[in-house]
Amino acid sequence: MTKVFKPHDYQGEAGQHLLEHRRAALWAPMGGGKTVVTLDALNKLDAIEPVFPALVLAPLRVARSTWPAEVVKWTFSQHLRVSVIAGTPKQRLAALRRPADVYTMAYDNLVWLVETLGEEWPFKTIVADELTRLKSFRLRQGSKRARALGKRAHRSSRFIGLTGTPSSNGLKDLWGQTWFLDRGSRLGATFAAFEERWFRKGWDGYSLEPMPNAQDEIQDRLRDICLTVRGLPVDEPILNDIYVDLPPAARALYEEMEDEMFALIEGEGVEAVNAAVRTSKLQQLANGAAYINEDHDWAQVHDEKLQALDSVMEEANGAPVLLAYTFVADLQRILKRYPKARHLDADPKTIDDWNAGKIPLLAAHPRSAGHGLNLQDGGNILVYFGVDWDLELHMQILERIGPLRQAQSGHDRPVFVHRILARDTVDGMILDRLQSKRSVQDILLEALKRRRRD
Repeated sequence: MTKVFKPHDYQGEAGQHLLEHRRAALWAPMGGGKTVVTLDALNKLDAIEPVFPALVLAPLRVARSTWPAEVVKWTFSQHLRVSVIAGTPKQRLAALRRPADVYTMAYDNLVWLVETLGEEWPFKTIVADELTRLKSFRLRQGSKRARALGKRAHRSSRFIGLTGTPSSNGLKDLWGQTWFLDRGSRLGATFAAFEERWFRKGWDGYSLEPMPNAQDEIQDRLRDICLTVRGLPVDEPILNDIYVDLPPAARALYEEMEDEMFALIEGEGVEAVNAAVRTSKLQQLANGAAYINEDHDWAQVHDEKLQALDSVMEEANGAPVLLAYTFVADLQRILKRYPKARHLDADPKTIDDWNAGKIPLLAAHPRSAGHGLNLQDGGNILVYFGVDWDLELHMQILERIGPLRQAQSGHDRPVFVHRILARDTVDGMILDRLQSKRSVQDILLEALKRRRRD
């Protein structure tokens, strides 16, 4: 179902910024609508000047799924043709040669793209989604990907940089990103000049410390081309639903369990003895790992939600993230993928470390994050790795870092809530339950009837 874009005031301001500046950065939080604002601006500009084809650079999952989905979501952009440059070299080359208005690609393939095109560069516009991926650019060193793009970036007449955390590791992150906008005219022609003007060596003789005047002067120099928008008022959490699609093999297992209450997973026959067990198995399959016996051994069936979590962590760019999980199998996968992550256990030091900002990712079961637990000092980002039927538990963990607690603790910052959901699965049914309080059985039976009719 397509939607008509009705921008909030801050989105209107952001869109106007992109219309007025040929090379600009938009600093807006995840879930703030950076993608739709950018598409809307390009669509309006297309009536005035050539802005397509556009190259969108993004983390792999975002390039592969988010941008194509956003293009078809909005009525104003449905006419745009999208080609996703991903896969093997042969598949990437075919996608590159396919006529399209928007080409989406992961940053990892930048060196390949530049080498493949040679002196040709067909893109009128470059959109760097998660601009901080280019912060390591230097004229004579830095990352190979950023340097590859640096050879061609200024051949495109427009460049749009999108991020929510432009300098989470300090002001030094800004030079590489800004070079793609102005070739160093605002912050210095080289990183060395930037460093010499606004930094001094730290106590160890290696690290850089900004001089007292650095913050204000750098902000003033970037004010015209870098717009910061905060999003919706802070008295309500900013909700961002992230949808993933089950791979074909996982979809087949899901539908087999849904229809037959039985599925063969890694050679093990997994049976749901009643409707409640079936619902739980469907949740597990939607999340990516299913229990295969009574000993709670589990098998991974896909990692789509883990990839979506990767995107959230990348955009958080070092800011602490609180994650709500349902199944121990998911907890184990998350802790394996993020070695620095911690589990919210009974040790009081865990909460102390979280509130001190020492834990980048804290995984908590909603039942363990009970009433009265104060986690708001540690962060303002919550991720639901899937959703559960219990509305009280759903809201309870949100309240641990919620807007009221943030305000009471003196934190003037919004709360971001990301729900990672598998499309056309029990996740959607659970959301229906949370919003309507209909019975679980009614929702599940209706969904089964609807799919069989389809």
